[in-house]
Amino acid sequence: MSRLPPESLDRIADAITFHPQTAEARILRQALGRFATGVTVVTIMGPRGPMGMTVNSFTSVSLDPPLVLWCPARSSSRHEAFVQAESFAVHVLGAEQLDLCLRFTRGGQGFEGLGDELNDEGAPVIPGVAARFDCLRHSVHPGGDHTVIIGQVARVTVGGPDDHPLVFAAGRFGSFEPEPG
Repeated sequence: MSRLPPESLDRIADAITFHPQTAEARILRQALGRFATGVTVVTIMGPRGPMGMTVNSFTSVSLDPPLVLWCPARSSSRHEAFVQAESFAVHVLGAEQLDLCLRFTRGGQGFEGLGDELNDEGAPVIPGVAARFDCLRHSVHPGGDHTVIIGQVARVTVGGPDDHPLVFAAGRFGSFEPEPG
């Protein structure tokens, strides 16, 4: 059995362990906030026109076939429209695009004043993002208080080499700039 260095023991002494179903939701949220995520806006053509939702629950699933997933909250007033959409676009936001992120949160401006460009699958697109994944709905699965939507990637658009992602961690937005090289 290996021994931990003394400086590691201080970190362990400060750690807490809890059962997520009996602890306050705030504690679980704080623990999950230790994992930094990128920030995306998922867009669809809804029943009344273009719709978007700021999302940080986006990840790759498979390279062959190319699949990605994201998870809208069941409590969202936009949930049903996104679950029913047969195509969607996932826009990965750059560090300088906090304004776009906030535009698609609850009470934001949405597509007002952004234009009306659609991809080949019929989903509205936002130009100038770090990356965009144009997807067709592959499957939908219940996931507790969220729904897991898996999309098959039909096309990818990547921004310039200097685009750095907008990042969300510990309830705050920031940026990540990789080490050169």
